[in-house]
Amino acid sequence: MIETLISFSIATLALAIAPGPDNIYVLTQSLVNGTKSGIATTAGLISGCIVHTTLLAFGVSAIITASEELFYGVKVLGACYLLYLAYMVYKSDETISLSENAPRKSYLELYKTGVIMNLVNPKVMIFFLAFFPGFLWNDEGNTVFQFYTLGIIFMVVSFLVFSSIALLAGRISEFILKRKGVGSFLKWLQIVVFVGIALYIIAA
Repeated sequence: MIETLISFSIATLALAIAPGPDNIYVLTQSLVNGTKSGIATTAGLISGCIVHTTLLAFGVSAIITASEELFYGVKVLGACYLLYLAYMVYKSDETISLSENAPRKSYLELYKTGVIMNLVNPKVMIFFLAFFPGFLWNDEGNTVFQFYTLGIIFMVVSFLVFSSIALLAGRISEFILKRKGVGSFLKWLQIVVFVGIALYIIAA
């Protein structure tokens, strides 16, 4: 059991560090809004994993993914939400998120965005279905308990990695806030990230 959990932790660490939509999004939010905002976004993304773990543990994920129409609908819903976020960023003032005296998104708003992004991304559901079963350590034991154990490890490791990204990005933001033209760059960077993740979901 211990060896299996250690192997799972190492695999999770490697996946969390590897560039992907989630950690890129955390990096972007941290650069734009600061370290605490990046951590709030991270908390939201990780919280969504609780739902995916529950669905996996009780077999609901398998039912959803077995329906091509329902699965496609989830993908479209997720992509539309991300495109909506990109549109909202497009309409915003490029100096808003970079000005020390300008209003920013609340931590609760960023947390909610992270949760929704995680829940509407069917790639997470597929990943859990493909990744977790291979690390069950007792075929005759309580699989619900085992899935939740793996889910907790996955969330803890991912949170630590993503929070580290937020901390580093926050330090970078203090430097780039003094540079002219950064606001426009980060505004379009956010748009590219949102649209890119939307296309990533649809193209899967």
